[in-house]
Amino acid sequence: MDTKLPRWLTAGCLPAMALIAATIAPGASRPDDPPARAADNFSPYVSKDGGISRTTDYRDTFLHLGTFAVATKPNQPLDEMHNVYARPADIRAYRRDGKFPDGSVLVREVTRVRSAKLTTGQSHWSPDMKLWFVMVKDSKGRFPGNALWGDGWGWDLFKANEPAHNVATDYETDCKTCHIPARKDDWVYVRGYPILGDRVPSR
Repeated sequence: MDTKLPRWLTAGCLPAMALIAATIAPGASRPDDPPARAADNFSPYVSKDGGISRTTDYRDTFLHLGTFAVATKPNQPLDEMHNVYARPADIRAYRRDGKFPDGSVLVREVTRVRSAKLTTGQSHWSPDMKLWFVMVKDSKGRFPGNALWGDGWGWDLFKANEPAHNVATDYETDCKTCHIPARKDDWVYVRGYPILGDRVPSR
């Protein structure tokens, strides 16, 4: 039996085979690699002067990192739920490198809490939105003099009654103080985000 391929088929396959070989060559990017960020394309959520816009489609396009149940007053019941989201590419980069790359976006939605004793036990849930807190990674200090950028991040705060308006004016006083316990982890509470994998420092 003749196992030789017809000359027309061989000629047609060679370019395709060369393309496949180039695609999987050592050092070539893989589909699960974070996208390369061009110097002039720092973040689609950041303006040229450092203004940060609130991500509105995060529940559809981001992944859930984790949730913190918070009692904002000592010895009082839980009154806030903090649900945190990040883009899939940023999560993959953290799993690989142990840090968030520049341009990474973290969205923390803060909701109020309702509680009741249900058949599953004492239950708490999120009835409505209270505010959004947004962080954008910037290790290069791209916006010197902008009071909402520093310590490697851009920081913004949006309230539910004004979802398009940032109410933070100075990250040092409006945002950073709540993140002091996470200083050693680049100001991010990664201890509550098991989806980040083995790169999360053990506590």
